[in-house]
Amino acid sequence: MSTLDTYRRNVAHKMDELAKFQKNKATENSKLASISSKINTASRALQQTRNASSAASKQREISRYQQEYSTVEKRVADWDLKIARKQKELSDEQRKVAREEEKEQKKRNDELQRQSRSLDYEMNRISSTISRHEALHRDTQLRLEKLQQLPEKIVVLFLAANPQDQPQLRLDEEARSITEMIQKAKHRDAVKFETRWAIRSADVLQAINEVNPTVVHFSGHGTDDDQIVFQNPDGSAKLVSKEAIVQAMRTSSDNIRLVFFNTCYSRNQAEAVTKHIETAIGMNTSIGDEAARVFASQFYSSIGFGNSIQKSFDQAKALVMMEGIEEENTPELFVQDGLDPNDIIIVRPV
Repeated sequence: MSTLDTYRRNVAHKMDELAKFQKNKATENSKLASISSKINTASRALQQTRNASSAASKQREISRYQQEYSTVEKRVADWDLKIARKQKELSDEQRKVAREEEKEQKKRNDELQRQSRSLDYEMNRISSTISRHEALHRDTQLRLEKLQQLPEKIVVLFLAANPQDQPQLRLDEEARSITEMIQKAKHRDAVKFETRWAIRSADVLQAINEVNPTVVHFSGHGTDDDQIVFQNPDGSAKLVSKEAIVQAMRTSSDNIRLVFFNTCYSRNQAEAVTKHIETAIGMNTSIGDEAARVFASQFYSSIGFGNSIQKSFDQAKALVMMEGIEEENTPELFVQDGLDPNDIIIVRPV
């Protein structure tokens, strides 16, 4: 059942409940009218009687009716409160339906526009080919069909630094786990995983220029003053500022859609990078080896199944929780202003 169907079913359920409440209130109002009539009748009888005993009896009867009236009146007030609450719940559900209908309509419109553009493009190419030669047309048609069966190709560039003078991390296990999970993904052929080790400052732009990645993944150490740790030629740590990383990504952002900082204290880098890159992931505190490995491997697995950035991020957090690692709130997802991570898909099946 789709989200929209669920919302619509909720609306119908709320409307049924509201109708029942209103019916119950109407029943109680009928009781009030009946009791009021009895009070009026007893009051007239009281005024006409001359017998003290009968008068006392009528007075007690009137008091009983008045007490009953008060009780029923309270129930009417309770139903009014329940009706008001239910009307608010119904209004909230109706707004959800409206938002979801608008979202689905946008997706349908976007898909129709995409199909129309694709059809126009293919028809023009096919018509041109047919005019040259029938054999060339058949060959082109087969080639187009094969291309249409392939998902979009992306490259994930894994940049790792593990300086000798820093606590040693199991970055090789992280890379291994990511590779294995990508290979299990539905669209594994659409994801190429490139690794670079013992990264120095000059290696970053060199690697990006070489492989033209869609995703840049930094793995290693980070400091609590927004620096990321690379290596010097002698294997010691080299600290690189947030501003330098952002500048590097800005000058390389033509094809990059995601920067993944799998390093401690990297949320500020991730947030700053989204001024130039669609999406980024960073850590708001230190993160353990196991949490980093589990989160990253599941994230790329989900990406490989054609899921959105948001869904992949959420599934990665879920796996960290299922593994019993209490660090699921350490990763944070950032996107450029005006973008919805639920709409951002890196590997899109045809």
